[in-house]
Amino acid sequence: ERKLVESGGGLVQAGGSLRLSCVASGFTFDDHAIAWFRQAPGKMREGVACLNGDDGSTDYTDSVKGRFTISSDNAKNTVYLQMNNLKPEDTAVYYCAVDSLATWSTWYLGMNYWGEGTLVTVSS
Repeated sequence: ERKLVESGGGLVQAGGSLRLSCVASGFTFDDHAIAWFRQAPGKMREGVACLNGDDGSTDYTDSVKGRFTISSDNAKNTVYLQMNNLKPEDTAVYYCAVDSLATWSTWYLGMNYWGEGTLVTVSS
């Protein structure tokens, strides 16, 4: 069974940090793209960051560049999103998602496999 389980969300003050984790089962990262998306209340889902499991390259949406870092621990089948210097506008439910490497160039349009999400709230 393919499954993604996120954790690490919570309430943090602006300027603070959080690290989200996503444990994957039924996938091997080597031949997949693994991404984080988010959806704020009343807004459309947005691609935040993506990791190419084959060559380790990464891609970020402009609003998080320099603040967020996506990484993986293949031995633990876990992908992380380190979020620093958080802003109130980062408040959202964050979702882990996985798809084949064929989606790498258009990852931000969506993926086939999704977790349930974890809520991040940044207070001002």
